[in-house]
Amino acid sequence: MKLLKKLSEAHGVPGHEDKVRKLLREELERTCDEVFVDKLGNLIARKGEGKRKVMLDAHMDEIGLMVKHIDKKGFIRFTTLGGFFDQTLLNQRVVVHTRKGEVLGVIGSKPPHLMKEEERKKVVKAENMFIDVGAGDAEEVKKLGVRVGDYITFDRSFAELAGELVTGKAFDNRIGCYAMVEIMRRLSVDAEVYAVATVQEEVGLKGARTAAYKIYPDLAIVLDVTTTGDYPGVREEESATKLNGGPAITLVDAKGRGLITHPEVKELLISTAEEEKIPYQLEVGEGGTTDATTIHLTKEGVPAGVVSVPTRYIHSPVEVASVKDIERVVELVAKAVERWAEKG
Repeated sequence: MKLLKKLSEAHGVPGHEDKVRKLLREELERTCDEVFVDKLGNLIARKGEGKRKVMLDAHMDEIGLMVKHIDKKGFIRFTTLGGFFDQTLLNQRVVVHTRKGEVLGVIGSKPPHLMKEEERKKVVKAENMFIDVGAGDAEEVKKLGVRVGDYITFDRSFAELAGELVTGKAFDNRIGCYAMVEIMRRLSVDAEVYAVATVQEEVGLKGARTAAYKIYPDLAIVLDVTTTGDYPGVREEESATKLNGGPAITLVDAKGRGLITHPEVKELLISTAEEEKIPYQLEVGEGGTTDATTIHLTKEGVPAGVVSVPTRYIHSPVEVASVKDIERVVELVAKAVERWAEKG
């Protein structure tokens, strides 16, 4: 899990994935025949040769914040990059990434002691929060190198929990990136296998659109994380996916507005899991979607599917996943690609 720790603790919001890309490039160059970066910033690695192409996809970016305004007293107002539940922001420690280096800060708001009773009952919105970096006024903030447009991430470290679980920030989708690297290490097939670490997924699936257009694969498998329902407050009918239940194979997401998994890809993934005796879960999603949505609509169409690592508390700084599930995702996708390549 050393690589996952490095990836989780690396900082990279949409459009600023440089540090993550550098880590992944170093890993993929050890096993792939060609590694390059396209004009938008996607990292593309190719391994093997053959008549057909398979594309593995995992997005590099994490949700984050950006400096919007610095007030006279030195407090920073921010905007969000990606989907947030505002309650996860309050009272977090953050890093402002400036041209002079990293600046630590904390997210604050009006204290409950000074709120009226009706105010206390309401959820504090992001627009009413601010970042305190310890400066006395706007000039001090600027001397630290902070400017409008600087990106902001959570100050959180990777850690191991009991039961072979791990926690950290940016598991969405550094777990997928980690799995993709491990799959590429294992694969040796009669086909061109592309590992693509995409940019700007959290703000519109942007990197996947351009990368898929360039590669135009015969098969695409997206590696991502998905929500679970195995903790208090979630009914089983809302989400039956759980930790240690194995990879989640998407059948539909976003109520069909995103991806409806291609029948052949669905069969490939399920039959591989069953024949290899890999525990798996089937997912019908109503909420978000993944890079597969834009990949499968490339040019004349690309058969695509999604294999996810079940993860608790997604889009927060304390995401939790199972080491066993991560390893099973690697095994399932590697075996599925091998079977697909053998069939020609």
